[in-house]
Amino acid sequence: MKKYYPRLIEEKIIRKLKSSGAVLVAGPKFCGKTTTCMLYQNSFIKLNTKQVIELARMNPKGVLNGKSPRLIDEWQTVPDIWNQIKDDLDFDYQFGKYILTGSSTPAIKTEIHHSGAGRITPLKMRTMSLFESEETTGTVSLSELFRNPEKEIFDLNSGFSLNDAAYLICRGGWPISIQDDKDLGLEITRNYYDSLFVFEDSNNELFRNKKTEVFKMILRSYARNISTEAPASTIIADICSSNNRTFDRKTYDEYMDALKDLYIIEDIEAWNPNIRSKTSIRSTPTRHFVDTSIACRALNISPNDLLNDARTFGLFFEDMAIRDLSIYASTIDGEVRHYRDNAGLECDAILHLPDGNWSAVEIKLGGEKLVNDGISSLTTLKNKIVQKSDEKSPAFMMVLTAGGPAYRRPEDGIYVVPINCLKP
Repeated sequence: MKKYYPRLIEEKIIRKLKSSGAVLVAGPKFCGKTTTCMLYQNSFIKLNTKQVIELARMNPKGVLNGKSPRLIDEWQTVPDIWNQIKDDLDFDYQFGKYILTGSSTPAIKTEIHHSGAGRITPLKMRTMSLFESEETTGTVSLSELFRNPEKEIFDLNSGFSLNDAAYLICRGGWPISIQDDKDLGLEITRNYYDSLFVFEDSNNELFRNKKTEVFKMILRSYARNISTEAPASTIIADICSSNNRTFDRKTYDEYMDALKDLYIIEDIEAWNPNIRSKTSIRSTPTRHFVDTSIACRALNISPNDLLNDARTFGLFFEDMAIRDLSIYASTIDGEVRHYRDNAGLECDAILHLPDGNWSAVEIKLGGEKLVNDGISSLTTLKNKIVQKSDEKSPAFMMVLTAGGPAYRRPEDGIYVVPINCLKP
């Protein structure tokens, strides 16, 4: 039996079951939603076959019958279940009555007659972070740095190399791909990518009418523009030039909506501090995947390819780092944003907490020059924000690397931390 790796979302599921009538856990296929949610159910139904789905459509209310918490897996195949849960909770509200899981949004959104606010609490589940797959030392805790931003750390971290980082980027954080046999792990990720767009039997007409080759075409372009603020026009132009075909904005938007519905694309929105100057904050999102391995497969990139192309390696590493930072920040109800202004100043990741505390993270492969570049950007950003905005000083600043030692610089307090030393 394959080992179960505990997930950081578990604590949130437990907390929400104690404070909400139903919890919706949504995320990409094969990220571990059902396996994790099965830990908390007292009865369940999986809507994963045509026969079960047809029966559920005939009697959606009957799907709710079972001991609480009742787990309804892939609920979106029968959208009326949402309405039935709302009605049931209106009649007999109890905490922790239902758990819903879904790997796409409903096929027909108009069949949902209410938002679920106050009754159904949504949680987003991503693929596994390096901490969850037990591939970090945990020397540096993100949440602890917010509590104690002057904490001294030092870890030589001699057992992790760029080769390890390149492999982890290509393998991804899919639970089933975490294998002792590294080649097998990569092969499992390849199989996952190949099955992403098999929609012949899909219950979602919007997906069934889409062409697999167009999905892959868009993902290839998205991967070529990973970790950048490339506008849609740039991606469309890249698709046209790379495939010698016309491609209009309407078609692009339809396919992008589908990719977001499937939790494959996860762009990072811009952070907008209130700067009291003529500086304009750019609002274009940064292009990211829910897991970098999808981008690797889209371009058929191997670990060796990354090691032989420093620029691509850096952009793909940033994407993986954003994944882990997003997962870790979510454990303290934080969110990850990026910053860029028209003066050319940018920061790869701004971690913002509900209480207004924030931190700035520059993501670099490592090495003295790149680390110093990151430190310079962070220092400039801090000075600009503190002097020209209403924001408080950052709780801490960090250069997140793909290897090397972890330490706190005595001259400015900036942390330099390899990704395999980081934990929530």
